Amino acid sequence: MAMIDEPLYPIAVLIDELKNEDIQLRLNSIRRLSTIARALGEERTRKELIPFLSENNDDDDEVLLAMAEELGVFVPYVGGVEYANILLPPLETLCTVEETCVRDKAVESLCRIGAQMKESDLVEWFIPLVKRLAAGEWFTARVSSCGLFHIAYPSAPEMLKTELRSIYSQLCQDDMPMVRRSAASNLGKFAATVEPTHLKTDIMSIFEDLTQDDQDSVRLLAVEGCAALGKLLEPQDCVAHILPVIVNFSQDKSWRVRYMVANQLYELCEAVGPEPTRTDLVPAYVRLLRDNEAEVRIAAAGKVTKFCRILNPQLAIQHILPCVKELSSDSSQHVRSALASVIMGMAPILGKDATIEQLLPIFLSLLKDEFPDVRLNIISKLDQVNQVIGIDLLSQSLLPAIVELAEDRHWRVRLAIIEYIPLLASQLGVGFFDDKLGALCMQWLEDKVYSIRDAAANNLKRLAEEFGPDWTMQHIIPQVLEMANNPHYLYRMTILNAISLLAPVMGSDITCSKLLQVVTNASKDRVPNIKFNVAKVLQSLIPIVDQSVVEQTIRPCLVELSEDPDVDVRFFARQALQTSEQVMMSS
Repeated sequence: MAMIDEPLYPIAVLIDELKNEDIQLRLNSIRRLSTIARALGEERTRKELIPFLSENNDDDDEVLLAMAEELGVFVPYVGGVEYANILLPPLETLCTVEETCVRDKAVESLCRIGAQMKESDLVEWFIPLVKRLAAGEWFTARVSSCGLFHIAYPSAPEMLKTELRSIYSQLCQDDMPMVRRSAASNLGKFAATVEPTHLKTDIMSIFEDLTQDDQDSVRLLAVEGCAALGKLLEPQDCVAHILPVIVNFSQDKSWRVRYMVANQLYELCEAVGPEPTRTDLVPAYVRLLRDNEAEVRIAAAGKVTKFCRILNPQLAIQHILPCVKELSSDSSQHVRSALASVIMGMAPILGKDATIEQLLPIFLSLLKDEFPDVRLNIISKLDQVNQVIGIDLLSQSLLPAIVELAEDRHWRVRLAIIEYIPLLASQLGVGFFDDKLGALCMQWLEDKVYSIRDAAANNLKRLAEEFGPDWTMQHIIPQVLEMANNPHYLYRMTILNAISLLAPVMGSDITCSKLLQVVTNASKDRVPNIKFNVAKVLQSLIPIVDQSVVEQTIRPCLVELSEDPDVDVRFFARQALQTSEQVMMSS
């Protein structure tokens, strides 16, 4: 009897758990649907589990979202593609719920299942589902239907295709703005499946309706449609139909629509081609750069380099650079920050002379900006300018600013400078680096902020790799050793960190002759944090130095630390001793 009842057990448990008041139990049950389906087998999953899920009217969005997600990958558990239509009813119900994320997930799962279904099944089951949703009384169903047309349309017979285009057109004129928004955002996907002849007639007339919608939330989604449709149309159609819309949108009364144009501008330029961009879109872009809304200027400023790539340098200097100069002193710090993050990329486009004459003064003014993010964005892209104007000019004009930023009161600015130093060092060369920046690198090791000290230690390692052990031995090691006796234990800890990073670069001889002594001396420190860091550093040195050094110097030191009164010191010392034993056994 037990054997007969056993297959019933999973579905019984599922039903119990799905009706449980505890949401976590209901969620766990839904997330185990695939396991339950495997236990039941394909036939019972089709006949019992899916109907039960269709009738399940759980009102918790989290449970419904999990169900929508699970059903999207359920095709193998119901017997493969032939039975995929069994999964449509529960997902159709989920497409009508109020919570947006549940509907979106249900639409995503329906698209995934529809993409696997046979053409005949799509016509018999999927297309009627789309039509039912599109005619739904409640707006949620109509919103969901818009995301399914691109799956339904390609396999439909000619009569049905005409009907689907007509239904989509009606959805674009729906009374509810939410439905029109959904139709606008899915238009690109639907248009990609429509035949070229209907694209120019039906789809373009739908698109024109959306661009003139009285709701700005619909119009701004139509901006995305511009880029998507532009890729599907022939260049001349694109110029005739899409270009006027973009130009109008760039002057739209709603700033959100203008923001969307500024954000999508590069994609829109690609859609209409280089020539119309130069004649029609440059004035539109200049308007956006001078927009009275800061958000629009931020979006436009962030695209300035990409846009200039489409133009020839002459046009960029003539039309875009005056706007860039204005933006560099914009009243909004976020506009200046957006500009600073991309302006360096203009140097290769404009060439050496224009960069020196026009861009360099802008760089310098942004480097002195009171807002740290603006300065950071400039610093992080300095190498792009260096490639164009050469190191001599760069060092004369920018180095004073870099030195000033190295002592900036904002620690994130100092951190950005440190991370840039190795790249700067490789471009400036040893001599210049020693004169100007060497002292700064040592100064950072005693910064008040831990992240700066840590980055400074990593910086020394990268400099050692760049300039080699001999240079490091002469310029860095003596100063590091000198700092090892700093009265503040946090700075002594930074030196231990620097030694552990430098040792692999310096090699065994210098580590044994210069660095190891400092570490073993620190094991006598009165601060436990120093002592357990000594154990960690010694552990990292074991693979670098000779076996004899491990035996004679490192192990005795670790044995002593392993008997320390402090529990953490003992723990790390014993861990290091285990490492030394493993190394000895393997060698």
